[in-house]
Amino acid sequence: MLTNRFTRSARSARALVRAVLISCALGGAVLAAGCGKQPPAFTNLDITGNTQFASNFSLPDTSGKIRTMADYKGKVVVLFFGYTHCPDVCPTTMAELSQALQQLGPEDAKRVQVLFVTVDPDRDTPALLAQYVPAFNPSFVGLRPANQAQLTQITKDFRVYYAKVPGKTPDSYTMDHTAASYVFDTDGKLRLFARDGQGATPWVHDIKLLLD
Repeated sequence: MLTNRFTRSARSARALVRAVLISCALGGAVLAAGCGKQPPAFTNLDITGNTQFASNFSLPDTSGKIRTMADYKGKVVVLFFGYTHCPDVCPTTMAELSQALQQLGPEDAKRVQVLFVTVDPDRDTPALLAQYVPAFNPSFVGLRPANQAQLTQITKDFRVYYAKVPGKTPDSYTMDHTAASYVFDTDGKLRLFARDGQGATPWVHDIKLLLD
């Protein structure tokens, strides 16, 4: 049963990657031709100039304050969608991001902001998010859609798939969801689509390029 859920999630992620690759094949070429130079050699998928995804967000943090890209001007922003009851993908990605910040060193790490957006606001209360997210790194921030309409909108904006998978009891359900992150540069422009489970090294490589 668990394998089937991961298979469905993996398929949705692969479908999204294929769609992004097709769009980037044209978008990336136009961008490179327009600026007359080769784009950075990112490890993750370069989606610079791709209009499939939103360029901003507006979501409350665990204290209720509305956060947007403007709050993190001058920082590389990693936007990750997940949920606190996730058995492996979410905690693994969060741990990898924490390791990446450690490897970047304290000065560069200050210029990176990881944002965890829950796709399970019914269980992920502000109090739970405030405990879970900073446990990986004190600088990480949890964001929680205030209602179903807001969750629907933000996941639509970033083409994030999510679906509730019933468990043996009403509260033991899991969530299938797109296992990837979106990375913005220090100017607030969306640059990368980063798949999960890659380890800390690719994160360090790409973030350094965006910080330069």
